[in-house]
Amino acid sequence: MGARRSVFVTRPLPGGALERLQAEHEVEVWPGRLPPPREELMARAPSLEGLLSLLTDRVDAELIEAAPRLRAISNYAVGVDNVDVDAAVARGIPVGNTPDVLTESTADLALALMLGIARRLAEGEAFVRAGEWRTWEPGLMLGHDLHGATVGIVGFGRIGQAVGRRLEGFGCELVTTSRSGGVPLEELLERSDFVTVHCPLTPDTRGLIGAEALRRMKPTAYLVNTARGPIVDTDALTRALHSAEIAGAALDVTDPEPLPGDHPLLQAPNLLVLPHVGSATHDTRGRMADIAVDNLLAGLAGEPMPHQVTPRAP
Repeated sequence: MGARRSVFVTRPLPGGALERLQAEHEVEVWPGRLPPPREELMARAPSLEGLLSLLTDRVDAELIEAAPRLRAISNYAVGVDNVDVDAAVARGIPVGNTPDVLTESTADLALALMLGIARRLAEGEAFVRAGEWRTWEPGLMLGHDLHGATVGIVGFGRIGQAVGRRLEGFGCELVTTSRSGGVPLEELLERSDFVTVHCPLTPDTRGLIGAEALRRMKPTAYLVNTARGPIVDTDALTRALHSAEIAGAALDVTDPEPLPGDHPLLQAPNLLVLPHVGSATHDTRGRMADIAVDNLLAGLAGEPMPHQVTPRAP
C-alpha cells in the first residue's frame, strides 16, 4: 500500500465507496447538507492532496494554486464545469468525472418531467390536497398528450439518445440537433411540441435557449431541461412563461442553482421545478460514488483514472 494522503470529500456520499477511500487515505468528509463555505476549502488547500468535489464546489485556479500538494481531483458528476480544468492541466493534476452511470436515470426523469408538466401533475396533486376536488368534470385539469407528439432533443449524446429510445415507445416523432448532425436548432424549435435539453454546458451553449429561441417555439410547446441550468436564459424563460409564449417548462436544473425561494422564476405560471435530482436513485448515486472513489484512488497512486477528462500522461 502506498503513502496515505490527505483527502477532503465535500459531502457525504451514498453507498459504501467512502469506506474504501478511508481504508487507504486520511479522509475528512464535510458533514453538512450544504456545500462547505469557500473559506473552508481555502483553509484546507495547503495540506490537500486529494479532492472529491461536487458540482456545487468551485474548484477554480485560485483554489488549485493554494493547494501545492494537490495530486488528484475527482468530480462527483458527469460535467466538470465547476472545475478549472486548464489550471489543473497546467499543474499536471488529473481530473476525473462519473460519466455513463447516470444516463438511464436522467433519461427516466426527462420523461417524467414531460409527462408531469403536460399532464399538470403537480397542479392536480395540489388541487386535491387543498380540498378543492368536489366532483369529476369534463374540463378539469386538461393537459396535452406526450404520445404521438413531436419531441425536439437538443444534444443527441448518450442521454439524448436514451431519451429518444423511451420516446419511441410513445410513438413520438423525434427531431434532433447536436454537434455531429441533425437539423438546425431553429427548425427543431419551430417543429417541436416538447423541447428537451441534453447538451453539455460550454461557452457555445450558455444561454442557447434564450429569448429568440423561446419565441421560435410553439405557444403550445413545453421546455424541459435536465442538462445544466445556464443553457437556458432564466430571465428570458420567466418572461416567456408570464407572456404565454410557450405552454410551460419543467426544470431539474436552474440558473442560479439552487433557486432562492423568492426568485422571480418561481412566480411564473406553468412551471415545474425539481432540485437537480436527475441521477437521484439509490443505485445510480451509489455507482457514481464508486466511480468517483476509483478515480481518486488511481490519481493519488499516480495511475490513470478510469474516467479522466484531462490528458493522460504519456
